[in-house]
Amino acid sequence: MENKKAKSLIGKVVSDRMQKTRVVEVLRFTRHPKYGKFVKISKRFKAHDEVGEYRLGDRVEIQETKPISKEKRWSITKLIERPARAEGVEETL
Repeated sequence: MENKKAKSLIGKVVSDRMQKTRVVEVLRFTRHPKYGKFVKISKRFKAHDEVGEYRLGDRVEIQETKPISKEKRWSITKLIERPARAEGVEETL
């Protein structure tokens, strides 16, 4: 069900507190128009995760889809990288 015209981006999961939804932050570098310095710009997207398999810190690919809810227009398509977690250490929230 892959759409050829749909945009896809790579980002990092920064929130996994909602059911079936993950917040993915996408970083990009752009050149400042006047000074020429490269500036880091980040944008956050709410992405659909039906099963809830993606966790905080995962690098994922998201793809544009039809609107799922008021703010959710992206869906997670695949896992790119999962960071190594230390055994025996619990995450504190």
